[in-house]
Amino acid sequence: MFGNPSKSCSARWIGILFLALAFGSAADAAQSLTLAWNPGTGAGIAGYHIYYGNDGANFQQMVDAGTNTSYRVTGLQEGQTNSFVVTAYNAQGVESAPSNLISYIVPGLVDLAPKSGPRSPTLIRFVVAPGHTFQVQASVDLTTWNTIGQIIATSNAWTQVEDLEGVNLKQRFYRLVWQ
Repeated sequence: MFGNPSKSCSARWIGILFLALAFGSAADAAQSLTLAWNPGTGAGIAGYHIYYGNDGANFQQMVDAGTNTSYRVTGLQEGQTNSFVVTAYNAQGVESAPSNLISYIVPGLVDLAPKSGPRSPTLIRFVVAPGHTFQVQASVDLTTWNTIGQIIATSNAWTQVEDLEGVNLKQRFYRLVWQ
């Protein structure tokens, strides 16, 4: 997949990937992510390939980014973990070694963990992305919403909030708001 190792691309580079999340609306079924990397430093670089997928060892997708050093990947499914690497290639199509692998969990999916008993709190699980603030809000009537938890994300990961007040209610609605 990455070319013949004995014929290395003339550019020696270590790709550093940066992520910039592009949130879709709450109704979107898929989201996008912008990847950016440092350009190769050697001569003869004709372009870059981005490999990605849900399995860090076997990438299902490859995109030719041309000579661009950033690319917007679309169609990412909420709640799924995607792994990415970038390679440089020369005019003959010989690729460099891949950049460092990065993994990214796509935000947007909210999961309610089942209660372990009638008096146990509800656990609201969701994915957060760095640089954003997430609020879990609850309502009994879909009109008045109260914030029951707030997360200021410093990494891309699953997190959870407990609803301690919901144990005494017959019905409770939740929404996730992020900035």
